[in-house]
Amino acid sequence: MPPVQYLRRKQAGEYLKAKYGFGSERTLAKLACLGGGPEFRKASNAALYEPAKLDEWALAKIGKPQRSTSDAKAA
Repeated sequence: MPPVQYLRRKQAGEYLKAKYGFGSERTLAKLACLGGGPEFRKASNAALYEPAKLDEWALAKIGKPQRSTSDAKAA
């Protein structure tokens, strides 16, 4: 099993933005304080994110396909 490649918060934000079109370093910092963000680890004062955990979090934020804005209300 290959070793896990951790991303620092800035890299994690860039990864999310490039892959999913949302997420940023500032959003991750805010969610680290308030809760609701992806799982991370601390190494001294740095937050470290696993790409797999970022993917898991981002996919959970993306809703089901819709054909109109009223689709969500009907469900």
